[in-house]
Amino acid sequence: MHFHAHIDAFLNMLLAERNATANTRAAYARDLGDAAMFLARKKVDLSQASEEDIRAYILSMGKNAPRTQARRLSALRQFFRFLCSEKIRDADPTRGIDAPKLGRALPKYLSEAEVASLINTVANYPGDDGLRLRALLELVYAAGLRVSELVGLPLSGVQFDRAIVIVKGKGGKERAVPLGEPAIVALAAWLPARKAMLGERKSPYLFPSAKRFDAALTRQRFFQLLKQLALAADIDPKRLSPHVLRHAFATHLIEHGADLRSVQSMLGHADIATTQIYTHVAGDRLARTVAEHHPLAVKRVPS
Repeated sequence: MHFHAHIDAFLNMLLAERNATANTRAAYARDLGDAAMFLARKKVDLSQASEEDIRAYILSMGKNAPRTQARRLSALRQFFRFLCSEKIRDADPTRGIDAPKLGRALPKYLSEAEVASLINTVANYPGDDGLRLRALLELVYAAGLRVSELVGLPLSGVQFDRAIVIVKGKGGKERAVPLGEPAIVALAAWLPARKAMLGERKSPYLFPSAKRFDAALTRQRFFQLLKQLALAADIDPKRLSPHVLRHAFATHLIEHGADLRSVQSMLGHADIATTQIYTHVAGDRLARTVAEHHPLAVKRVPS
């Protein structure tokens, strides 16, 4: 979605200087395109917008969630900073605009028992499709991968001799995440099925598309498979997504005593502040456990 040369130039900069993924560039294109269309109806070019124009656009998003408003304002900030750095305009019209206040949204995740239920359920799935879904589930839970990292993982990404997976995350940064035995076993079981599915054809992906061998399994298909698995495991499908499993990975590690820096490294977070939210999740749960089960916290009946 491109509206004029300045947006195109900004998107090209994201690719050249920040090594942004196609998904990241598409997200910026959508957000800037939305602003550009709103201003075009007022016969204002986005690159020439004033602070008043930007405020009017922000005001028009009144029905959108605060996070959507904040994300679009952030995209506009970066766009105008780019224009200023390129001497296309002198001032950034977003400088005086405050982002909407956001409440702290704790990540949604599943309990260990619920994850175990998913794994036990998929273990009974028949055939090659069952082996693939079990490998996907074990891998995303064992390594906390983003869904794009998971489906795009190359065959060479899993190093069985070292029991690690090499992941290329945001900005093209690579990280190595250790894998437990259940994930290694599930992946080893999937490889013969993968070979049989491909036949004489080749694919660079660990999880190739069943329809197009030169492409990876799509994120949308993995979402669908998870929803079906949730139903089979008697879990509300609305509560399950690839990102929920990533949150479960991090939360369960923290609950079992993993240090924050290690979890940050495995998740591929650039800023540890992003990882710290999991301490709140684990802390809230532990506080409830103490309140409900510790003998000193139980209200005693007077004798």
